[in-house]
Amino acid sequence: MIKIGVIGYGYWGPNLVRNIFEVADTQVVAVSDMREDRLQQVSSRYPSVEITTDHRRLLDNPEIDAIAIATPVSTHYDLAMQSLQSGKHVMVEKPMTSSSEQALCLIDEAARRKLTLMVDHTFVYTGAVRKIKQMVTAGRLGDIYYYDSTRINLGLFQRDVDVIWDLAVHDLAIMNFILPSSPCAVAATGINHISGGNENLAYITMFFEENMIAHLNVNWLSPVKVRRTLIGGSKQMIVYDDMEPSEKVKVYDKGITVNGTSDSLYRALVGYRSGDMFAPQLDVSEALKVEIQHFADCIRTGAEPITGGSAGLQVVRILESASLSMKQRGKLVQLAPDVLTVGRGA
Repeated sequence: MIKIGVIGYGYWGPNLVRNIFEVADTQVVAVSDMREDRLQQVSSRYPSVEITTDHRRLLDNPEIDAIAIATPVSTHYDLAMQSLQSGKHVMVEKPMTSSSEQALCLIDEAARRKLTLMVDHTFVYTGAVRKIKQMVTAGRLGDIYYYDSTRINLGLFQRDVDVIWDLAVHDLAIMNFILPSSPCAVAATGINHISGGNENLAYITMFFEENMIAHLNVNWLSPVKVRRTLIGGSKQMIVYDDMEPSEKVKVYDKGITVNGTSDSLYRALVGYRSGDMFAPQLDVSEALKVEIQHFADCIRTGAEPITGGSAGLQVVRILESASLSMKQRGKLVQLAPDVLTVGRGA
């Protein structure tokens, strides 16, 4: 039995606690939160769970094997580092840290102590994203031309991060898991409409060494909620719509064929291929439950998580570069070469 302590019982904490109890051989021992009213919710639903406003009681508890952190981004590093130094395995909510330097320190600490460090990139564990990953890895789409994603809604405005660090982190985690390579440069533009607040609308463009491009549109000021991704390949194309109650992934046998050579492009003829559309069957298991099971398995075996520290670091580095570009009104920012060597998801 892997015994887990949860720090933070706000928006995401209740989902963590529920799923930990639903996964075989995992159990929530204690929950820490700064607000007494939230802790009372824990006691009323899970009377066996210890509650406290002092997270250090979880770190000092020898019965607790791992800590799950669901707190604001600015607190991730300190809480995760304290947990690792207390000998606890760690699963930390996205984004992993506020900076790549902090992420590197956590990775080094976990490696030195031989502890599991995992980032809660939940969408990577959905049946839809895992199916897309399988298709891309199998070469079903052919050469990837583009990755285009829209993640927009009205609110929730965050006080400690801008819209890129809040919403784009999901798409970056999905993109890095699915695509066979990492971006080498990023350009971003955004704007803030609330006095004293952070950017609430942004556009991010990423360039790759290959003939591929990625674009993300994130927005807290949209009248409608959209969660849609298009992935275009030389053989097939995918539309992933997370708002669809069923058939979240649709595969289109559509594309173009070019007749001619690069030396005579003016004479090239572009043909259009229009075939069938099909929706593959997807695993409907709750993603967070799958993720917690994976976390437990990695603790037992010592295996590197699919969304381990290196995956978290890669996302943070792209977020940092996008933020830097946005402050310079879209200036292209080159990503450090070592970003290209970060391990890809299995």
